[in-house]
Amino acid sequence: MQFTLWCAVLLDPPSILFINRVFPPDRGATGRCLSDLAVRIAAAGWRVTVVADGERSGGEPPEHATSAGITVIRTGAAVAGGDRPDARAYLDSLRRLTAQALRLSRHDLVVTMTDPPMLALAGPGLAAWHGAASLHWCQDLYPDLLPVLGVRMPAPLRRSAQHGMAWALRRHDAVAAIGRCMHNRIIAAGVKADRVNLLPNWPDPAIRPAGKAENGLRHSLGLQKGDGRFLVAYSGTLGLAHPMDGVLEAAASLQVSNPDVLFLLVGEGRGFAAVEEGARRRGLRNIRRLPWQPADRLAECLSAADLHLVVMDPAAVGMLVPSKLAGVQAAGRPCLFLGPAGSEAATRVEGCGLVIDPFDGMAIADAVRAYAVNPGRCAAEGERAARLAQAWTADRAATAFVGLAERLVETRRAARPLWGRPLPHA
Repeated sequence: MQFTLWCAVLLDPPSILFINRVFPPDRGATGRCLSDLAVRIAAAGWRVTVVADGERSGGEPPEHATSAGITVIRTGAAVAGGDRPDARAYLDSLRRLTAQALRLSRHDLVVTMTDPPMLALAGPGLAAWHGAASLHWCQDLYPDLLPVLGVRMPAPLRRSAQHGMAWALRRHDAVAAIGRCMHNRIIAAGVKADRVNLLPNWPDPAIRPAGKAENGLRHSLGLQKGDGRFLVAYSGTLGLAHPMDGVLEAAASLQVSNPDVLFLLVGEGRGFAAVEEGARRRGLRNIRRLPWQPADRLAECLSAADLHLVVMDPAAVGMLVPSKLAGVQAAGRPCLFLGPAGSEAATRVEGCGLVIDPFDGMAIADAVRAYAVNPGRCAAEGERAARLAQAWTADRAATAFVGLAERLVETRRAARPLWGRPLPHA
């Protein structure tokens, strides 16, 4: 049997099809993760195809082979703007991605992600069409997360969507969860435990610890070496799953007691408008705002801060893990996790940060004061954070993913005849 499978691999190298709404150069954390992984899987000898939204330039065919050995196939539709498009935009994306995947030649493994939210529903059907194994790479757990994001659904519709998602996840050959809480929640939905795999996200490989003295972003904010200002930063998408009322309360308190503390908010998302309005009403002068920064400035942006904030609504436990935490730790900075104790993110900041109720502004202010007067603590916890980030890199994640993919493909190939395999779908 092993000899037959080995011959099959020689005749037909393993292939993997990823499906996700965004892929670089489009913005989006899921696209960045996918790009990191796809490059490394292609380097391991796999034929890698990515189906994503995005416009094609002038008359070009939908296929575009990248220099990294990845074939990217765009649907031809522009990626919807904003951090979270509306429901219709998501449904249109789901339709386009599924239709494009059905037109492709067969692959050995079909991997769906969670952008658009209900893409997992299409995974088993697409895998059956390709005669492939199916894997759902769960970055966010939908539809459970929708109410946390402010999406109101009639109770019968919500229950129907939850049953549909649980049914789809049970039909996948495997599910990859990015945190232990999510892992347990998926098993509670009825997916067999031996099909659920833990695959945490990793920091951007370009992020490294860097000093503040020559940081261009600090200089652009008027923070020069030795000026004594303490910079607290929030960097990334700010949506409805990131409550900021406690941060505003803390900023108001610190504006009076510690005028040397400055808050910096960097990124995009629907939540920024509410924060800016809240700061205006409170008359806060210690909050600066910068738009989304290009990827090549990410390391500089994260290294500019003395202390970072990572925020998560307690109601989202088991439904997401803030991806920005990995980047903060890779930059070698301590972090205040403003979210639920006992969650995956709370576990990861142990020894290099604190866990605080996101609605407790006074506790947040006290924590910032404690770090601001203790640079030695900031340095020590930052060094520990960097060591933790080095323990789980994109290379290690890719090795784990390839191992899982090989097992799924080998099982699928062993279950069907070597000869008489399904013809490629034109």
